[in-house]
Amino acid sequence: MRKIIAIGGSAGSIQVIRQISSMLPPDLQASVLIAVHVGAGNQDLLAGILDGGGPLPASTAVDGEPVEEARIYVAPADHHLVIEGNFIRLGRGPRENMARPAIDPLFRSAGLSVGPRAIGLLLSGMLNDGASGLADLKRCGGVTVVQNPLDAFESEMPRTALLASDIDYRAPARDLAALLIRLVQEEPGLAVPSPSSVELEVAIALGRPSDTPTIAEIADPVPLSCPGCGGTMSQIRRSPLRFRCQVGHGYTAEALAHEQEGSVDEAVRMAVRVIGERAVLMEKMTLDALQAGRTAAAATFEERAQEYRRSADVLMDAALSG
Repeated sequence: MRKIIAIGGSAGSIQVIRQISSMLPPDLQASVLIAVHVGAGNQDLLAGILDGGGPLPASTAVDGEPVEEARIYVAPADHHLVIEGNFIRLGRGPRENMARPAIDPLFRSAGLSVGPRAIGLLLSGMLNDGASGLADLKRCGGVTVVQNPLDAFESEMPRTALLASDIDYRAPARDLAALLIRLVQEEPGLAVPSPSSVELEVAIALGRPSDTPTIAEIADPVPLSCPGCGGTMSQIRRSPLRFRCQVGHGYTAEALAHEQEGSVDEAVRMAVRVIGERAVLMEKMTLDALQAGRTAAAATFEERAQEYRRSADVLMDAALSG
């Protein structure tokens, strides 16, 4: 059985991937699968760059195609990249950590498919997609590697992976290709049983319908709402700290906090707009009352307008400082 090298990254990872691919041998006894957070259309561009920049042929992954040794497969836009047996699978399951393709599903599926023959590499990026996927790949017996955070353009992804599980290797970008070649040549470790929870999360990434009973198999409800759909969130029972909603949207704690912060900011700004409109209405009612000679009513309307203006200012200050 071949080995699988699963590579994930985000901001600052493209140059490292190009460097690695240019240094891999043409007879590499492994398949390379890559999931990167880039804009729609750029995945095809990445595959083209890699195809012409090294000895291994590279292409955008196609659902159902067989996985071959000494080839590079890049996740297409808006699809999770998953390996299932000897075949590529593309999933339109819910976004994970606000991303599709996400890195976690690739790592989990590599661990499930080839166990100790899986090598997971997490590169530069913000937030922490990939951290729990690497932990699951290791649970399946695979080998885990991260780019040294001190060497990464964005250190957050590799740094949080190091905190989330016992990573086997860390190395600077210049040493990663040689490390991967050595790991491919080494004898794999012993096979271990695949956790059913990992299997379920890979199935969700592939588009398996998700509902409350499904999520209840791996998580417990918590009083939080999903930023993506408004559904009830559940906390995944295994570490690191993560959440999924009934629809299947997945978040690390940090990604959820990031999304919540955006939702709070949007809500505050909407409240400022509504309060400001109330103030405008009170001001117009003040003018109308004055023109009609109703001075007492005008004073009341003017006072309320000022109260609304003060409330809007307080909320805007909170939004700008938060």
